[in-house]
Amino acid sequence: MIDIKLLEKKAENGPSYYDEYKQGLINRGASTEILEQIMELNKKRKEMITQAESAKANQNKLSGEIGKLKREGKDASAILAEVDTLKGQVKDLEAKAAEADQEVTKLALVIPNKPHSSVPVGSSEKDNKEMKVVGTPTKFSFKPKEHWELGESLNIIDFERAGKTTGTRFAFLKGAAAQMERALIQLMMDLHSTKHGYTEMIPPFMVNSNSLLGTGNFPKFKEDVFHLEGSDLYLIPTAEVPVTNYYNGEILDEKDLPQSFCAYSPCFRSEAGSAGRDTKGLIRQHQFDKVELMTFCHPDKSHEVHEALTSHAEQVLMNLELPFRRMLLCTGDMGFGSAKTYDLEVWLPGQNTYREISSCSNFEDFQARRANIRFRSAGGKPQFVHTLNGSALAVGRTLVAILENYQREDGSVAIPKALQSYMGGKTEIR
Repeated sequence: MIDIKLLEKKAENGPSYYDEYKQGLINRGASTEILEQIMELNKKRKEMITQAESAKANQNKLSGEIGKLKREGKDASAILAEVDTLKGQVKDLEAKAAEADQEVTKLALVIPNKPHSSVPVGSSEKDNKEMKVVGTPTKFSFKPKEHWELGESLNIIDFERAGKTTGTRFAFLKGAAAQMERALIQLMMDLHSTKHGYTEMIPPFMVNSNSLLGTGNFPKFKEDVFHLEGSDLYLIPTAEVPVTNYYNGEILDEKDLPQSFCAYSPCFRSEAGSAGRDTKGLIRQHQFDKVELMTFCHPDKSHEVHEALTSHAEQVLMNLELPFRRMLLCTGDMGFGSAKTYDLEVWLPGQNTYREISSCSNFEDFQARRANIRFRSAGGKPQFVHTLNGSALAVGRTLVAILENYQREDGSVAIPKALQSYMGGKTEIR
């Protein structure tokens, strides 16, 4: 959520925050119309507050005169009528100002974050910037299969029965696939908690609407979330939602920052608007597992923390010896609440392309402002924290990457060395 006070502030030198934010919207390919509506409404709101205060001052002045006239035994009816009129005006102006304030807040909740200055300007993924490549894309002497073909031929993934049981975009994992899914979660949680210093967390898998408002999922992306009818409960699209709201409405102590968590959860997404995309396999499911990294930090440290958090997600891919690249997303491809995002894309030989496996974002104070999460330094006023999160990793897509990169010509799949101890010493899937 944007800071209205900053938008109103005049610049002493160079462009104002309003100018920068407006340009940021243009760079994102977003309309500036709502921004202009916010500024106009807020201007009217302040004018009405000023008028109400002026009317109150007149009312107080006249009330003093009424007391004086009554003490002198004189008729005060005319002034009493004027005071009643002023009372009505004050009530009306305050009601209209409150209404305008609600509308300003409503509009502010649906416009995106301002991109950081280091984010490249672009309109789509074609304009994303490759930051580094780790490993060489896997090549085979045979035509590699896609993961869903391998899963079905090895009898470890069943899409057909999941379709019968639930519907499209669901799968049964069984045998070695189920074991590998569980092993990957354990590997990731162990790595991030013991080596990277995150506190392990298993959050609630359902949240209320206020939590989804705090992370920026509501109101703009309400159709993407599964709702439990007759309640204010929603299935989480990612652990980011409950973990971000862990400190909703709280003031932290500066000395306790940063606060970092690694959280396992299933994720549930309606995939609204993705009709026809990745209809086969595990890439785009309504339900999938993920390990999420989440940090609350001091504003001065957030871009430094962003680099560290992204490198922690990369470490999982390096431990599994999977080829990947880091991409800096352009303004037109970033998420709604992000100020800066790195995507990690893993090589999938079955598709002969890189596919996203993690998205690591710095939201700066965008989410903290919505969820009212602040910190206080010694003797200082409360300030909003910066929030950051990233998948480390999306477990189903990691399973996909292992099946495709470790496949053999005879249809078997080798198990990465880093995972073997988590799978009872098993070295292959046949």
